[in-house]
Amino acid sequence: MLSVSIATLMGCQSHYALVKSGRGEYHIDSTVKVDSGVIKAYLPYKQKMQATMSAVIGKSTVNMEPNTDRESLLGNFYADAAASEAKKLVAFDFAMPTTKGGLRYAIPQGNITLSTIFELMPFENELLLIKLKGTDVEELLNFIAASDGQPVNGIRLKIKDKKPVEVSINGQPFDRNKTYLVLTSDYLANGGDNTKGFANSIERRPIGLRVRDALINYVKQQTAAGKQINAQLDGRITKD
Repeated sequence: MLSVSIATLMGCQSHYALVKSGRGEYHIDSTVKVDSGVIKAYLPYKQKMQATMSAVIGKSTVNMEPNTDRESLLGNFYADAAASEAKKLVAFDFAMPTTKGGLRYAIPQGNITLSTIFELMPFENELLLIKLKGTDVEELLNFIAASDGQPVNGIRLKIKDKKPVEVSINGQPFDRNKTYLVLTSDYLANGGDNTKGFANSIERRPIGLRVRDALINYVKQQTAAGKQINAQLDGRITKD
């Protein structure tokens, strides 16, 4: 239902005064007739958008569903794709570009369209490079373990009693006395999804790449190389 207020103005030259106002309500439902003029105006743009969004940019060999598993095909694809594209711009130690809660849409086996990636990542989030003290990375690792795993790249850990154990970063044992460079999104860096560990960062800077663009670029480049998306579970996060 659309509400409209109507005001009547009386004027003398450039001076106006409100002398009467009224309110009317217009019901917008199935009884409203189609305005062919409006359809004619937007139809070319709609057709162009549909053609763009339905374009196939790659193929997946597996069905990747959003789920709450500590490690998932969709989570691994997302983290690895974002990390792969970001590494072309900056160096970092590990990546957590999303949480499980951010994986809202499946990538089915078969064709991947541009629309598929937009549905998976509908927001304009940017990738950030964050420098953290080892103690803050430890807080992030505790968050990952307490939430039964999150999509990560460059980390391997085991969860025991909701705590991280046997943690390695880029193949090296985690050292809480070191500083680490972490790739994440601006949303998570600002505490989105109750993410812990980023609040006291030493440095943070955008790398000039949106998360969605990283996913799209990765799929397109795999396709250009004659490859399909073949996400795997590799034991990066396990549970004792």
